Amino acid sequence: MKKLIILTGAGISAESGLKTFRDSDGLWEGYDINEVATPEGWRRNPELVQEFYNMRRKAVVEAEPNAGHISLAALEKYFDVTIITQNIDNLHEKAGSTSVIHLHGVITKSQSSVDPNLVYDIEGYEIRMGEKCEKGSQLRPHVVWFGEAVPMFEPAAKICSKADLFAVVGTSLQVYPAAGLMDFVQYDAPKFLVDPNAPYVSRNVQVIQEKAGTGVPKLAQLLIEQFA
Repeated sequence: MKKLIILTGAGISAESGLKTFRDSDGLWEGYDINEVATPEGWRRNPELVQEFYNMRRKAVVEAEPNAGHISLAALEKYFDVTIITQNIDNLHEKAGSTSVIHLHGVITKSQSSVDPNLVYDIEGYEIRMGEKCEKGSQLRPHVVWFGEAVPMFEPAAKICSKADLFAVVGTSLQVYPAAGLMDFVQYDAPKFLVDPNAPYVSRNVQVIQEKAGTGVPKLAQLLIEQFA
């Protein structure tokens, strides 16, 4: 089986009703990103940050995977698939994908605010103030905030370097370090991009200029016909 690596971004989750990461005005669902997505914001007002992520988590729990997620999961019948996602939702797992690397964490989990290696599943959709880890610190969302390290980037880069096929779905390739993952893929490995607003890319990238819901099924059919 060929090794197929797929990098996904907010565009694939948008069709399941989850809003994209931020709007053009620098707000995230009406909130200043600096107040809800940075360590400094957490130190200033942890209650606000918890409320914000509890609302987003509720939306994630209620969301269902779309045709894009389902088509990617189905490719495991034909390829050795690893999905690397910038998204903090669990829709790839809900769709049936079995190998998913979350670059920016998973909102359905909590972590210690003093030791990021202490990670816990969340029952329901809320983390409450006063809920603590085994070291006695407040639990916070298991997400990577601006200004924090991206610990899964190095494992993701290593996997990309072994890709026989590489696809990008629903991301503009402008958010770093994730956008740099394509640089680790072998030059002669076939590459594909599914995005309705695809930016200019090099000639060795085949572009499907559609939303994930329609573009990914087309990508899947192409991959199966040409490489399976």
